[in-house]
Amino acid sequence: MKAINQKQEHTGSYYAATVNEKTDYPELEGARTADICVVGAGFTGVATALTLAERGYSVALIEANRVGWGASGRNGGQLINGIGGLEKIRKKHGEGIADMLWDMKWRGNDIVYDRVEKYGIQCDLKSGFAETALKTKHLGYLEAYAEERERRNFPYPYEIWDKEKTRSMLGTDAYLGSFVCHRDGHLHPLNLCIGEARAAHELGVQIFEQSPVTGIEHGDKPKVKTANGYVEANSVVLAGNAYSLFEPKHLSNLVFPAGSYIIGTEPLSEDVVNEINPMDVAVCDLNEVVDYYRLSADKRMLYGGRCNYSGRDPVSIKASILPRMLKIYPQLKDVRIDFEWGGKIGIVLNRIPAVGRIHNNVYYCQGYSGHGVNATHIMGEIMADAIGGTMEKFDLFADVNHFRIPGSQWLGNQIIALGMLYYRMQDML
Repeated sequence: MKAINQKQEHTGSYYAATVNEKTDYPELEGARTADICVVGAGFTGVATALTLAERGYSVALIEANRVGWGASGRNGGQLINGIGGLEKIRKKHGEGIADMLWDMKWRGNDIVYDRVEKYGIQCDLKSGFAETALKTKHLGYLEAYAEERERRNFPYPYEIWDKEKTRSMLGTDAYLGSFVCHRDGHLHPLNLCIGEARAAHELGVQIFEQSPVTGIEHGDKPKVKTANGYVEANSVVLAGNAYSLFEPKHLSNLVFPAGSYIIGTEPLSEDVVNEINPMDVAVCDLNEVVDYYRLSADKRMLYGGRCNYSGRDPVSIKASILPRMLKIYPQLKDVRIDFEWGGKIGIVLNRIPAVGRIHNNVYYCQGYSGHGVNATHIMGEIMADAIGGTMEKFDLFADVNHFRIPGSQWLGNQIIALGMLYYRMQDML
């Protein structure tokens, strides 16, 4: 079992250019011990490590590159409730778990809001998220969102905007309406991930960067090995997501990397900001293949979309994404593009995260299918609960039978790409 020997610095994203601090944790050298060893310092790994540290465990956190190097530090920065596959899990287990699943889908929001306040993390966290209707059938979703919140006495503000209100609040004629939730929101994901890692480190977590894991020696006390050292622990958590190549016997062809891409404009004028997003909400449309965008703290438009399931990156991210942005906002046609970047997200065929255990003491969790910021924090807590012996939520996900696409990862990506072509055609109808 080998990992990619990457040892790379951050991509040229807006987030990397505006990070509060550049991490410089040491490489792993020699023999170390910990109660738990976590592999991967993205949101899942960092959230798991921090939760365990808060509960008194000694933790070692190993990262091949830098904290937040993967999707956790490059994503759209949208804090949106939910985790993939909850409806399928509810259907399998019955209405008796419906209330638990409803609470679970909001747990990531709670964790992020609480930690930003508790640890003083400066990550530009703002409330407000609009889901926008592009087709008549989408309007029914907006009503259903409101009805569910009303039925459950949702304690945070939410509202439906009709076409006129949407035009006035988002400065575009593209949408038929919107649902706006003020418990969801947006943030600077890399600063959040680094801030949580800093909090974990201050609680005693040993963090190692630039330390690609080369293998795991299984046993009662598994050893997680790198080129220059190892960590011996009681339990291991694998949190590599789209970039993980660990345990191919158990995990191969469960999660497939898909490309997602974002452009960032120059800072927009106050007049333009007041025209296109005066409430400073994050936005995502209701298509199967979504576009999403928000304003940064310094009022740049960060516009993303065109998830690529084939495994091939576009020749030019700007050329790929800019026409999509201008279709919604033609008034930005003369705005300079300062940033363009992409990365990989982990896709699972049934959209339910792949969760489980290997030899009882090596846990894994990956494959959020684009539901990153919230879902990773939920799963970090579920991983910590499971290690502590509380398996109820872990088992809901571990009990899922995932279909593995036979053959190579390339073949799997092509099959997923064909499936997503169907959804793109549905979006166009």
